[in-house]
Amino acid sequence: MPAHNPFKAALAARQAQIGLWMSAATPYLAEITATAGFDWLLIDGEHAPNDVRSILQTLQTLAPYRSQPVVRAVAGETALIKQLLDVGARTLLVPMVDTAEQAAALVRATRYPPFGVRGVGSAVARVSQWSARTDYLDIADDEVCLLVQAETVAAMQNLEAICAVDGVDGVFIGPADLAASMGHRGKPGHPEVQAQIEAAMRTIIASGKAAGTLTSDPVLARRYLELGCTFVATGVDVLVYANAARKLAAEFLPDTATAAATRPGAAY
Repeated sequence: MPAHNPFKAALAARQAQIGLWMSAATPYLAEITATAGFDWLLIDGEHAPNDVRSILQTLQTLAPYRSQPVVRAVAGETALIKQLLDVGARTLLVPMVDTAEQAAALVRATRYPPFGVRGVGSAVARVSQWSARTDYLDIADDEVCLLVQAETVAAMQNLEAICAVDGVDGVFIGPADLAASMGHRGKPGHPEVQAQIEAAMRTIIASGKAAGTLTSDPVLARRYLELGCTFVATGVDVLVYANAARKLAAEFLPDTATAAATRPGAAY
């Protein structure tokens, strides 16, 4: 049985992959989203209330659909990466990677010995279909797609070295954290931030690695695709819903909608 990861194959072929960020942390909404037909869907374990069990449930929910799941870990911890891979994540996005050394450690975390340090427990895991995939250990390393997030000034300074790490399939530019790191917190659209993002994308693409990012601005999304980015998330599920709900409320209850949205302490 050959290694199989359609998302990794598409990136290697430089085929643009359009995605959506999923922060709702519910398999039910994930399945609704899957019917839209995006190339990939990001299951967020960093800023959404997901854990390994809910990520597993979402992976199971998405399995019949064409949209490929990408799982973002809360952190680049070897033990957690092992769990995410064992429950069936084939493509991982790891946040806050500032150096080539960090990137190399993540590669080792996703590979079995002798090429890495991933614990060998696939025989009892979903990823091998509980040993039905009898050659899983032979193809596992090739099946994993590792994406790292470069989202600080330090990462920008080390970007060429990060891209040069064998086993890193793509580099994702995190615009919000990069903006904050550059002194423009909350302003990812600032000209200095956008200039840095475009420069970083050119560096990643020139290295032969896949470049990606997230933006809810369709003009920016098309610009990044024109630059050669191959995985771009074009929105976030909770914001798509929130904006639609607020627009609908404002059409019928403009005063009430405004009052509800601005009620002191509403988030608590």
